[in-house]
Amino acid sequence: MANNRKNLITLLKIIFSVLLIYFIFNKIPFKDVWAVLKTSNPWLLTIALLFLLLSKVFKALRLNLYFHQLNIPITQKSNFKLYLLGMFYNLFLPGGIGGDAYKGYVIRDKFEVNTKSVVTVFLLDRLSGLLVIVNYTCILALLLKNEVLQPYNYLFILVILLSLFVFWFINKKYFSFVYPVFWKSIGYSLVVQLVQLLSVVFIIKSLYVKGNMIAYLFIFFISSMVSVLPVTIGGIGSRELVFFYGAEWLKLDQSTSLSISILFFFLTAILSLTGIYYHFKKPELKLEST
Repeated sequence: MANNRKNLITLLKIIFSVLLIYFIFNKIPFKDVWAVLKTSNPWLLTIALLFLLLSKVFKALRLNLYFHQLNIPITQKSNFKLYLLGMFYNLFLPGGIGGDAYKGYVIRDKFEVNTKSVVTVFLLDRLSGLLVIVNYTCILALLLKNEVLQPYNYLFILVILLSLFVFWFINKKYFSFVYPVFWKSIGYSLVVQLVQLLSVVFIIKSLYVKGNMIAYLFIFFISSMVSVLPVTIGGIGSRELVFFYGAEWLKLDQSTSLSISILFFFLTAILSLTGIYYHFKKPELKLEST
């Protein structure tokens, strides 16, 4: 029964992703997007890929902070191998076991850690990243100087301050066992999203875009928040939908906007695919020597 329910949810996500993609390319012919994609500079895309890889390294380092707080001092190398495998499962095996679920299962099974603690650290790791995405989005909204958004500048500042305080309070009061790494986790999240932002900058530059760079980056962070919602497969469709309507709202070229989204997914897929090696040869989790 549980498997049938999981398969049904996966099927619905696939259908929704396909419908969104179909809707978008009914609005904009794919040939127009392809014409933009063909102009991309492969060298600049390679730099974008390297920055994206670096962001994944910092994400893995952030997660390992939490593992260490559970008294599981996994080596950074072992942890990164497990992280790559999780990326592969998240993107290429959506109907099977998710990346976080698999990593949690391995950690719990090998080190006999309390399930609630494992679930907590994965949740806090994700929320730490989401918090910074929200804050960067607010900062870009302030820098955008859009006539529609400007009257709400005070709200963006309030969101930044309030979200950080609330997350700090929740960590300190309810998750004291991992609170010692709170600020380090936030620091890693700031670096992760900054490096990922640089990756998107080089994607944009690879397309020789002459439009408003801040506007495209603003749309990207909005799409990152939307893609977290578990309604599509790997954010496919939902991210493109945000780029499509975001470009329309901010008066940007929609073909270029969609091309940025497609290239970001393509680079992410390349990195995720490297995890297939550890699908066949499961990584051995080694502990740091004391």
